[in-house]
Amino acid sequence: MTYLVTGATGGLGGYALNYLKELVPMTDIYALVRSEEKGADLKAAGFNIRIGDYSDAESMKQAFAGIDRVLFVSGAPGNRQIEHENVVNAAKEAGVSYIAYTSFADAENSTSALAADHIFTEKVIGKSGIEHTFLRNNWYFENEMPMIGGALNGGKFVYAAGNGKTGWALKREYAEVAAKAVAEARFPEILELSGPVMTYAELTEALKEATGKDFEVISSDDKGFVENLVNVGMPQPVAEMFLSFQRDIKNNQLDVSSDDFEKALGKPLTNRVDALRELLQ
Repeated sequence: MTYLVTGATGGLGGYALNYLKELVPMTDIYALVRSEEKGADLKAAGFNIRIGDYSDAESMKQAFAGIDRVLFVSGAPGNRQIEHENVVNAAKEAGVSYIAYTSFADAENSTSALAADHIFTEKVIGKSGIEHTFLRNNWYFENEMPMIGGALNGGKFVYAAGNGKTGWALKREYAEVAAKAVAEARFPEILELSGPVMTYAELTEALKEATGKDFEVISSDDKGFVENLVNVGMPQPVAEMFLSFQRDIKNNQLDVSSDDFEKALGKPLTNRVDALRELLQ
């Protein structure tokens, strides 16, 4: 059996590779990278590498040759639907037997702009006939680092999501489930991977406990949220993107309760205080 992890130089893919090597022979693991240079560290660590880019259909066909099972880490927004279709078509042509795909929370019911590409990809995978699991990842604690940094360095945690709730968990925890999926754990077609849902008010209380620091917590309007991020050094377009995430949370797009995550892990998720401590080490 051979296993390919895409997005191997990213955070989730990197964690997944390290979990996967504890589950299957390392000689059977392949990491998809965009160039020899980008894959140098992984190669030095003992992983096989394959060169490919989602936007290059031919390179994907070559990358999937001889691969049985794939962890398909979703690409960056932009031309994602075309790129993802390239990936699935290449997997089908190569005879891949299984795909674990990193999707979006409650994808088929979501109205978030982030969900559309994932809904499309889930449908393409479904039509391919390849056995699969959709890993519907909620949100990473790591995504909040700009706001956490603003609180710890500038004394203010500013958010614009109101009382919206999010099912945060650590990126490594999502990656551990992904590795188990591709290593032949018997998972259902859909896993809603959400941690215990909480508001930003609850998150900031956990952050204060984790750090022993006090700071002002401000529930802001959209303008104030963006201005604060720009003031701490974030480029305006990136701050606007973060605002779109806040709107999704405010509109309950990440308020998804499920016990799938802990069942798939086979253990409790890291509690919010310890997760934040780990993130800030």
